[in-house]
Amino acid sequence: MSEGVKRSSSNGFEKPLTTEHQQEKVNEVRRLVGPLPEKLSIYCSDASIERHLRARNWNVKKALKMLKETLKWRVAYKPEEIRWEEIAHEAHTGKIYRSSYVDKHGRTVLVMRPSCQNSKSIKGQIKYLVYCMENAILNLPPDQEQMVWLIDFSGFNLSHISLKVTRETAHVLQDHYPERLGLAILYNPPKFFEPFWMVAKAFLEPKTYNKVKFVYSDEINTMKIVEDLFDMDYLEAAFGGKDSVGFDITKYAERMKEDDKRMPSFWTRASSPSAAPQPDLASATLDSLNLDSNSDASDDDKTEGSMPHGIDSDTVFTDENTLVIDGGKKESESESEDPHRTDVKPDDKAHA
Repeated sequence: MSEGVKRSSSNGFEKPLTTEHQQEKVNEVRRLVGPLPEKLSIYCSDASIERHLRARNWNVKKALKMLKETLKWRVAYKPEEIRWEEIAHEAHTGKIYRSSYVDKHGRTVLVMRPSCQNSKSIKGQIKYLVYCMENAILNLPPDQEQMVWLIDFSGFNLSHISLKVTRETAHVLQDHYPERLGLAILYNPPKFFEPFWMVAKAFLEPKTYNKVKFVYSDEINTMKIVEDLFDMDYLEAAFGGKDSVGFDITKYAERMKEDDKRMPSFWTRASSPSAAPQPDLASATLDSLNLDSNSDASDDDKTEGSMPHGIDSDTVFTDENTLVIDGGKKESESESEDPHRTDVKPDDKAHA
């Protein structure tokens, strides 16, 4: 188990936690969560609880609140049940896909191309992102729990910027997949992306945005990040590698369909021996489980109606999802209620 840190309220410095102290906190969170049905108990492995604790700087109360919210989300959203046929239309342009190669640490790689966006449905985009996250986790080796994002900005222009999608993405990544992102490489972002990034950072904790690296093909010092991380013989040519094959939707669809067949067994206890034994609660309903998180947060966690740090109260989002300062239209509520909708919570940010 990795070394943890504990935030000191008096001086802001972090003190390392011993392995024994970390395990004590994991055990405490597990005790406070209580009995769970099989799928949720498999999700609540020691490694998963530890990721939630790390995301909350080992604060048990905050980690418990975060974990309960994710458990409720997984019961309602059912991310592990999304199948290729449901999201194939979102994938056709190759805007997000799991690469056939891994980094030198064996971590799964998700390739993203914002300029290949082919959908105006935020629900559809987020559902596809969730599918990709679940698939990336499915393909992680036993000794890894994080993935790498490679974001290709070729063909990117102002029309591809959407703060609304960015907020939803940050919410899903940070609140429901804490500590799953190991590194995000932004490859050749244009100059006009920088102001947008400064706004987008407000939705992220420093620990998260410090994982984001800007890499430019004409800057040797930044390209070294890629060269140190990947075997260039297998890396796509679009990122400076030697593989020129590119994305093939037909072959990719076959890979995903095969992975879909593996997903049910991934969520059985036989494939997750590290999951703690739990009573048989197969017939339990969401309401019967102890997943009320309202009483778990301290008063300073409850900042009703607050905007993310760094976003002025006069900053709003137009119906076109672009940033407007003062006097703009309010955010559209055109997306109807749906079990695969995610509700953005700008307060109480987590770590990805």
